[in-house]
Amino acid sequence: MGYGLVREGSDDALELVEYGVLTTPAKTPMPSRLLALYSQLQALLRRYHPAVMVVEELFFNKNTNTAIAVGQARGVALLAGAAAGLQVGEFTPLQVKQALTGYGRATKDQIQQMVRLTLNLDYIPKPDDAADALALAICHLRSRRMIQALENRDLMI
Repeated sequence: MGYGLVREGSDDALELVEYGVLTTPAKTPMPSRLLALYSQLQALLRRYHPAVMVVEELFFNKNTNTAIAVGQARGVALLAGAAAGLQVGEFTPLQVKQALTGYGRATKDQIQQMVRLTLNLDYIPKPDDAADALALAICHLRSRRMIQALENRDLMI
């Protein structure tokens, strides 16, 4: 499971705090793996005290076993965020692609390049799960900025 921490800098630029992947031994029974993920997430939340946690919404996966495992891990992430008292946001892959590139069918390569450019990095964050998590964080911050901008204006639709 990838994670990425991003903050808004003093000049409204987005800054990378940390990213990585939470892992568990593949041969470990699923309940133990889920508990290990929960413990790792709790440790990250205690260390960084984020205001918000963002999780990718599930999409249909042809491999049922993979979809179930991803769903279980996602549930653990949602639980960890809720237990920490965080606001938990969710975005679909389409929303992330649109927020980062303006195009809902953007490729993984295009998303990763936008993560690199947005965070002013000299490299694309690896592994892919960590880059995906950073993309989710950027999507949330951009969406929040848009909502705040709209709330600060008297708009009639």
